Amino acid sequence: MWKNYLNDAGVALSLLTRIPLRLSENALKRSNKAVWAYGLAGAVWAVMVWSVSAIAIALGLGHFISVLLGLAAGTILTGAIHEDGLADSADGLWGGWEKKRRLEIMKDSTIGVYGVVALFFVLFLRWQLISHLFELSIALAALLTAGSFSRAVLGVIMVLLPNVRSDGLSHSVGRPKPILACFGVGISALAALLLLGLTGLIACVIGCITAWACAAIANHKISGQTGDILGATAILTEITIMIAIFSFAQ
Repeated sequence: MWKNYLNDAGVALSLLTRIPLRLSENALKRSNKAVWAYGLAGAVWAVMVWSVSAIAIALGLGHFISVLLGLAAGTILTGAIHEDGLADSADGLWGGWEKKRRLEIMKDSTIGVYGVVALFFVLFLRWQLISHLFELSIALAALLTAGSFSRAVLGVIMVLLPNVRSDGLSHSVGRPKPILACFGVGISALAALLLLGLTGLIACVIGCITAWACAAIANHKISGQTGDILGATAILTEITIMIAIFSFAQ
């Protein structure tokens, strides 16, 4: 049993980060069961961003430059998989007038104006939020909460919405069981409660609302979800949670 849990953690990390893990064929067959461990990938991202930022701050580089370096390290860790999904989703969902055209735009590797604008605002918000969270001395707890919960909630989106493509990363994972997706969300919510108390729990509720809104928009515009939609949901949920934590910490 413990071996399966470890395999699931490895699968989650291999899907949501660029950590070079050697996984067995049996582990990869459990891809749709590994959704409960998605929060772990978000926690690893959070630790990376915080560690690089904290080291740079200790070297005297200042909060804003240090956080930029931390975000760069986090982006390298994930291979910008979520940022890519955000840009493609922004271009496709708002650049096309019908479902077929929207999916074509999302699959195109060329980035458009909507994608550029979305990336700019999201990266700027992340930079500012994390910088201020460091000033409030709650950066690590906030990053862990936002990073973990925003990835964990993706499993629920995969349960609620069908995959609209016959290929791609999300399709290769398959549709997870609801109990495993909810278990992953529960673990991340419990961690948020332990890290930040009631503030962490409320932030997760707000994150759920954000994820639901993303899912509702995707369902309306393309009748389901894709890997790009999941990436965009992760980014937007993460930011919303950090905004909530920052607001309550004032």
